[in-house]
Amino acid sequence: MVDECDVKSHKAAMRAEIRRRRSAQPDKDAVSRWICERIAAMAEFDTARTVLLYVDFGSEVRTRTLIDEAMRRGKTVTVPYCVGDDLRLFRLESMEELSPGAYDIPEPRPAMRQQTDRHVAPSELDLIVVPGIAFDRHCRRLGQGKGFYDRLLTQVRLDTFLIAPTFECQIVEAVPTLPHDAPVHRVVTENNVYSNSGEEPQMDTDKHR
Repeated sequence: MVDECDVKSHKAAMRAEIRRRRSAQPDKDAVSRWICERIAAMAEFDTARTVLLYVDFGSEVRTRTLIDEAMRRGKTVTVPYCVGDDLRLFRLESMEELSPGAYDIPEPRPAMRQQTDRHVAPSELDLIVVPGIAFDRHCRRLGQGKGFYDRLLTQVRLDTFLIAPTFECQIVEAVPTLPHDAPVHRVVTENNVYSNSGEEPQMDTDKHR
């Protein structure tokens, strides 16, 4: 039987260690661009019509070039914002529509959230670019600890594709999990592409630019 207290303690220690690693990651902008290019080249991203992307904050993989690319391709681009303990989804048309929100993470400006025609339901999403602190080679995910994405992912369609951009330094041997923790379908780093389908990681034979 899983000891939930032990798992939570292990998660907290792992978050602290991986945040240190991520903060020390060199060339974050250049490496992030390469990771986003890899995602943009994937068939799942190309065919998705409505996508949810997190807006990077702090030392996370920068996603803004991927947001720009999704808009350039004419996709419906949505970003999350916090309401209480839940995430709501907003159709984004310009980065100028964002301002610091919960936890200082860029979110749609409060006045714009009243525009009901810009609201998007989780069931409309074809693909989600999921943030995380740590991942393992089986695509198990360690989040920030607030459960926002775990709750959101219970509301999406079964065929919604979940992909996580992350630095290779955030890959661990095994992410501790509880029953409610959902893995993603694919994790993309500057060096590898990991899949939860049991396939071997796709290693990068051409070093990132």
